[in-house]
Amino acid sequence: MDYRVEHDSMGEVRVPGDKYWGAQTQRSRENFPIGVGLETMPAEIIRAFGILKKAAALANHTLRPEKMTGEKCDIICRVCDEVVSGALNDNFPLVVWQTGSGTQSNMNANEVIANRGNALAGKKLLHPNDDINMSQSSNDTFPTAMHIAAALALEDRVIPAVDRLIGTLLRLEEENRGIVKSGRTHLQDATPIAFSQEISGWRTSLERSRELIRLSLPPLRELALGGTAVGTGLNAPKGFDTLAAQEISRLTGKSFTTAPNKFHALTSKDELVFAHGALKALAADLMKIANDIRWLASGPRDGLGEIFIPENEPGSSIMPGKVNPTQCEAVTMVAVQVMGNDTAVGIAASQGNFQLNVFMPVLAYNFLQSARLLAEATESFDRNCVSGIRANREKMEKNLNESLMLVTALNPYIGYENGAKTAKLAYRENISLREACLRLGFLTAEEFDRVFHPEQMI
Repeated sequence: MDYRVEHDSMGEVRVPGDKYWGAQTQRSRENFPIGVGLETMPAEIIRAFGILKKAAALANHTLRPEKMTGEKCDIICRVCDEVVSGALNDNFPLVVWQTGSGTQSNMNANEVIANRGNALAGKKLLHPNDDINMSQSSNDTFPTAMHIAAALALEDRVIPAVDRLIGTLLRLEEENRGIVKSGRTHLQDATPIAFSQEISGWRTSLERSRELIRLSLPPLRELALGGTAVGTGLNAPKGFDTLAAQEISRLTGKSFTTAPNKFHALTSKDELVFAHGALKALAADLMKIANDIRWLASGPRDGLGEIFIPENEPGSSIMPGKVNPTQCEAVTMVAVQVMGNDTAVGIAASQGNFQLNVFMPVLAYNFLQSARLLAEATESFDRNCVSGIRANREKMEKNLNESLMLVTALNPYIGYENGAKTAKLAYRENISLREACLRLGFLTAEEFDRVFHPEQMI
C-alpha cells in the first residue's frame, strides 16, 4: 500500500495514500482498535457533519469573508455535498469507541473535507482546523451532528414507517368489521370483542407512539453549534450560531434553531433521552402487537388459530411443512435491542461533567441504531406480515361460542354468583352455558334465548 506523510501538532504520521483523512484520523485508527469494521461511527453522523460543516462555511463567509473567502467556501460546499451524498464514506473509518467528545470524528470530517478540497482546487487551499473547523469546536459540532442526525432519522425514517403500518391497520379494520370474537385478559377467555376493535387498539397505540415521537422533535432541533469549547462561544463571531442554524434549516428543509443556552447544550443530553424514550414506547407497542399477532396465528391446529398470516419461508430444518411467525420474532428482537439501548442512552446522558458530556459517541450509536432498526423492522413487519393478515372466521366463531365468559351477559338477570355457578358447572361437565343455566334452574329456555346474544356484547 502507498502511504503519504501527514503531520499534526504531535508530529508526522503515515496515512494511506488513497484516502483523504489526515494525521489525527490515523492516530485514532491506531489508538482505538475496538470494534473495527463493526462499530464505526454511524453514517447518519457523517452525513450530519457534512451538513453542519457546509452551514458553518456559509455562515463564516458571511461573517468573516476575509478569512472564509468565496473560493474556500465554494470548495468546502462542494466537498460537503459529497460527504452528504455518501460518496466519501470510505474515508470515515473511525469507531464509536474513541474519545467521548467525538473529537476524532470531528477532525476526521475536517481532514477529509480539507484534503479533498485541496485535491479539487489543485493547491493547498484549506487547513482542517483553521478553515473547516473555523468558529467551531468538537464540543459543539458533535452534539450538533447528533441532534441533526436524530431529528432526520425520526422525521424521515421512523415516522413514515409507522404511518404506513397505521394505514395498513386502518384498512384491516374496515375489512374486518362485523366479525365478533372472544376477548382475552390474563391470557384467559374474556367477554367478546369485535376483531376490528382489537385492530383499532393496535392502530391507536402506534398513533400515540407517533405523537410522542413528534413531541420530541422540537427540542432536538435546538443546536449547540456556536458554543465552541465550553459554551461561551470563544472564537466564533457574533451571530454565527443563529446564522449557522438558519443555513442548516435551509440545507435540510427542517426548522433548526440555535440553542438558547449553550452551557446546557454542550453538557446535557436531555433531548436525546426524551426522544429515545419515545422510541422505547414505540418498541413496547410493537412488541405487544407482534406478540398478539403470533398468539392469534398460533397453531395451525393446536393453537388459537384465529388469524392467518403470510407464510414466508420454511420454519424448521427437521419438521416438514412447519411455518413460523418469523416477522413477529424479528420485531420482538428489535424491541428488546431498543429497550437495552435505552438503558445505554440514559446512563450515557447522566455522565456530563462540568461543561461537557464525554459519552456522546456511544449515545449517538445506540440512538441511531434504535431509530434505524425500528424503521426497518416496522417496514418489514408491515410488508411481510401485517398487510397479509386474514381472519379465520370459523375458528373465531367456534372459540367465541365455547367461551365461558359469555356468562357475563347473564349477570343482570341471574346475578354474579349464579353466573359463576353456571360457568363452573359448564366447565366441569363440558356442557354449554345454556344447558348449565337451565339445569341449575336460573332461567328457562325461552328466557335464556331472549337475553343471551354474544354478538351484542361488543
